[in-house]
Amino acid sequence: MSNIEPSGLLLIDKPQNFTSNDVVAVARRVLGVKRMGHSGTLDPMATGLLILLVGRKATRLQSNFLKLPKVYRAQLVLGAETDTWDAQGHVIRRLPVPDIDVTRIQAAVKTLSGEIRQQIPPFSAKKINGRKMYELARRGQEMQARFNTVQISAWEDIVFDGKNNISFTLHCSCGTYVRAVGLMLARALGTTGHLSALRRTRIGNFDVQEAFDGGKLKTTPREELLAFIREAVC
Repeated sequence: MSNIEPSGLLLIDKPQNFTSNDVVAVARRVLGVKRMGHSGTLDPMATGLLILLVGRKATRLQSNFLKLPKVYRAQLVLGAETDTWDAQGHVIRRLPVPDIDVTRIQAAVKTLSGEIRQQIPPFSAKKINGRKMYELARRGQEMQARFNTVQISAWEDIVFDGKNNISFTLHCSCGTYVRAVGLMLARALGTTGHLSALRRTRIGNFDVQEAFDGGKLKTTPREELLAFIREAVC
């Protein structure tokens, strides 16, 4: 094994039910590197593009990659809200779904475009006094609602099944919780909801189609994975 530490970017297509840190840990072990970070957390339910920053030089650029805009494909289920705002949580509220159509959905998304203020999901990795919010939420600890301001630059490819499922592509700034945006859309339509699927397809100019299949990380030889590392250019 070479003594030269690998350095650069490794694009990974994260599988479902893995945390971002799980992916980092496996890649670090396969590559035999000490320093490795990523370009922004994906929830365990979510799949898609995760940029791993490999080596000292790349990890020093982490803040630059964290700031890049993102693109997601999501599916929203109307009528049932979960405690996590996605399919991995428990249903805590049900509301009837009113008569809606694509025209009404298009009107609702216009109110959720540009700069918006979103609530940070209680089950998130955001920290309060050094503790992750999801850790506090799992213990049933009361937390004051926290908000941040993000930029929604575009909604595309909105598809409504005529019942209670809406799928859409969202172009947004860093810091956007698509779960929160989905819940805001459901409420704007007069009901509630949660995300049943989420996939990150782009980060800046990086596309998930260029990524290595994260489901194969554990069984991939080191030299094969090294071939996927590219220069750390933002």
